[in-house]
Amino acid sequence: MAEKISKEDDMILSSDELIEQHVEVPLKSIGRRLDQVAAELFPDFSRSRLKLWITQGHLHVDGHEQVPKMKLLGGETLSLCVQLEVQGDWKPEDIPLDIIFEDEHILVLNKSSNFVVHPAAGNYSGTVLNALLFHCPELASVPRAGIVHRLDKDTTGLMVVAKTLQAHTDLVAQLQARTVRREYEAVVLGGVISGGVVDQPIGRNSRQRTKMAVISDGKNARTHYKVLSRFEGYTHLRLKLETGRTHQIRVHMAYINHPIVGDETYAGRLRFHKGASEQLQECIRQFGRQALHAKELELIHPSTKKIVGWRSDLPYDMQSLLQILDDE
Repeated sequence: MAEKISKEDDMILSSDELIEQHVEVPLKSIGRRLDQVAAELFPDFSRSRLKLWITQGHLHVDGHEQVPKMKLLGGETLSLCVQLEVQGDWKPEDIPLDIIFEDEHILVLNKSSNFVVHPAAGNYSGTVLNALLFHCPELASVPRAGIVHRLDKDTTGLMVVAKTLQAHTDLVAQLQARTVRREYEAVVLGGVISGGVVDQPIGRNSRQRTKMAVISDGKNARTHYKVLSRFEGYTHLRLKLETGRTHQIRVHMAYINHPIVGDETYAGRLRFHKGASEQLQECIRQFGRQALHAKELELIHPSTKKIVGWRSDLPYDMQSLLQILDDE
């Protein structure tokens, strides 16, 4: 993966998108708070963002600045005028992206392995976010460059990115409402007898803060799984996320004693079933990542409001692993 920065190091990202909208408050809204009514009349933006804009003086009532808790009488004109600002100081980088769909509202990419999604400590460059800013500079004015959900560094597959603030608000709402369908495939250790659901809360591991774990006071998390095929010592699964916690599938599979092949964080020491061939053992030793792929993605398009979906073939390493298992 290329990490060349093709723009000047001191390049300044800019945004020239001006949002200007005017709406009339319905009479039935008498006595209601300004921020509550604004959230209904400007549905393209979140309530928290509108509240901030009210506080900053970007949203006026009859031409005057007000406070978010102001009680309305009905009939007022709300005027929103705001220049979108650059969100963060990340640099665009000329890193190839496998984009399988794009229009003026969203893009869907097929993420490769060994590819961090968002800059963080130890990974300030070479990420999907840096690549997105190069591909689509206007993403500088969208929170997290339009990234609304993540895949782990070594998980491959489909991600949707919002290209506008309006699309970002819409997709975040869909994820919160759990109407986005995300299905994965994985190869796990052991023979899974049948499909099922793991319904266990997930939170930060108290002893290893870089890891997640099933803990009693964690956030609720549900993972559905279905057996696609069984092999000696391994199972090929289809998994569906009902929630989207950090490392959710990996933690839940390890919790039911079927960790994902290649998952050094949650699978424990490398082990093989009795009778595993040298070819299989070598394949797993060299696999280099968790055998997990985001295969299907379905959502409501933020603009057309139609259901749209995409599929991504399993990457070569997972196909090869499954072929070897099938030949055992």
